[in-house]
Amino acid sequence: MAAPPLSSWPWASLGSYKYVLYGPVVWKVAEEWREQGAAPVGSWWLHLLLLFAARGLTYQFWFSYGNMLFFTRRRRVVPDSVDFRQVDAEWDWDNLVLLQTLIGATAVAQMRTPTQTLAGLRLEQQLQRGWDPRGWAIALLLHVFVSEPLFYWAHRALHRWAPLFSRYHAEHHRSPVTTPLTAAFGTPLESLLLTVVMGAPLAGAFLMGAGSVGLVYGHALLFDYLRSMGYSNVEVISPRLFQAFPPLRYLLYTPSYLSLHHREKDSNFCLFMPLFDLLGGTLNHKSWELQKEVYLGKNEEAPEFVFLAHVVDIMASMHVPFVLRSCSSTPFANHFVLLPFWPVAFAFMLLMWCCSKTFLVSFYRLRGHLHQMWTVPRYGFQYFIPAAKKGINEQIELAILRADRMGVKVLSLAALNKNEALNGGGTLFVNKHPELRVRIVHGNTLTAAVILNEIPSNVKDVFLTGATSKLGRAIALYLCRKKIRVLMLTLSSERFLKIQREAPAEFQQYLVQVTKYQPAQNCKTWLVGKWLSPREQRWAPAGTHFHQFVVPPIIGFRRDCTYGKLAAMRLPKDVQGLGYCEYTMERGVVHACHAGGVVHFLEGWGHHEVGAIDVDRIDVVWKAALKHGLTPA
Repeated sequence: MAAPPLSSWPWASLGSYKYVLYGPVVWKVAEEWREQGAAPVGSWWLHLLLLFAARGLTYQFWFSYGNMLFFTRRRRVVPDSVDFRQVDAEWDWDNLVLLQTLIGATAVAQMRTPTQTLAGLRLEQQLQRGWDPRGWAIALLLHVFVSEPLFYWAHRALHRWAPLFSRYHAEHHRSPVTTPLTAAFGTPLESLLLTVVMGAPLAGAFLMGAGSVGLVYGHALLFDYLRSMGYSNVEVISPRLFQAFPPLRYLLYTPSYLSLHHREKDSNFCLFMPLFDLLGGTLNHKSWELQKEVYLGKNEEAPEFVFLAHVVDIMASMHVPFVLRSCSSTPFANHFVLLPFWPVAFAFMLLMWCCSKTFLVSFYRLRGHLHQMWTVPRYGFQYFIPAAKKGINEQIELAILRADRMGVKVLSLAALNKNEALNGGGTLFVNKHPELRVRIVHGNTLTAAVILNEIPSNVKDVFLTGATSKLGRAIALYLCRKKIRVLMLTLSSERFLKIQREAPAEFQQYLVQVTKYQPAQNCKTWLVGKWLSPREQRWAPAGTHFHQFVVPPIIGFRRDCTYGKLAAMRLPKDVQGLGYCEYTMERGVVHACHAGGVVHFLEGWGHHEVGAIDVDRIDVVWKAALKHGLTPA
């Protein structure tokens, strides 16, 4: 069955290659540059490209601000987060800007035809002006008396006539959490409507001979600014302003006002001015009370579970949800598109280094409970600077105490935040604050369980690096009980003997100390808890599988071997509001230590999971994870 006209984009099949449609515009700019021998500053082809970039940045900046939860969490209208379904649905949100740019390019091409009319000459003369206050006055009047009522009645018709709504507007309303990108997302029919509404004031000003370059830039960017502000899901206007000047509430809408339209679709249809809802009898009278409640932070909700993460490196710091949603919603990789932003990320690193508190970066809901991810303002390399040890522990301690005050039930520590040399796997904080109500969890018990359950049942011997680490010790003790021979790579006989004595006497023979890689040249199962260089990996026989629990993971140099990823688990299917990927993990997958904290919370266990791993609890935690719907990744 054919799709209704103007319900799908003609360039949808091009995917990211749709930007080749700008080719003719770029070619015109290059041609004028070549002819003039310098940048064509007055070229309208160039203005179209600059305006496209400026408009895209307007939406992006508002999106980034709205998702900087460490700034905006208390004033979010809808407290939920955007999920992957909404991310994918709004992936091509910039089609609106692309369409309007192409319409502008068509208009410029018509204006530059050899048979240019007198009207075309007058239009081009106006486009040479930088500023004309008459044009702004005309555009304002036309916006109020033409654009606003036109949008109001067209928008209302889209809702009132069921065939129109289902074919052209329903997808827009399937976005439960509005974002600035939602403002630009829609079908071609909706985009054409916005183009007419946005273009009417400009067309009127130019027809009356009062147009200018400043009016084009100013009107377009102000229009996008107000649309983005309304869809930002964050209250930015103080209710005191409305109280001091009551008529203002009918002249300028708010994010709360717009959110009610998305939740209660038969009210609040206006573009920017609620006055037309008042005149049309569609004003939702809860709008101003809701706006006041949201601005005062009454919507804020304390989390019950927190995963305390850290930044891996400068490139990975750009993978947070408030930078580029198209990147954060896919597993992290070093994309070329991120390289120009490296200086900005570096400056942000210095800023974070100076800050003294953790940052809330993302959240999701699991069975009605709010789970948040905080990050310590420290980068991976800083954890290996001896002088930084004290400061990092202070940051982690402040986060734990803050979580305790908020009523958080479980706080799970990410990889380097629970480093044994840093704080003994969290024991430092538990011993220092024995009265803590929040449970501190390193999650390594589930990490060990994931690694152990990856090992085939027919394996008779394994080679273990990082053998005397917290995870290495637990893995060795568990495997020896299964009568699997464990070659433990360590130079310290004292540490090896200490671990060997922990094993039952009848299984101690299965733990073997090795000090070099040569004894493992016939072993095809390597458990890697310590970084391996290409030279060290060469000792593995062909067909070896490298199971990993080293951060960062080793690089796969051997083509005749296979490499596992870091231990991870897939969250239950009923997780809500998850729209970002955790570092290099796939969608819906989190590191095992994160999942370990989730299981600890879901089970309601009252003990801290810090320090050495209790080998007897590995199977208990594994079964609990499977019971709650977590699955191996």
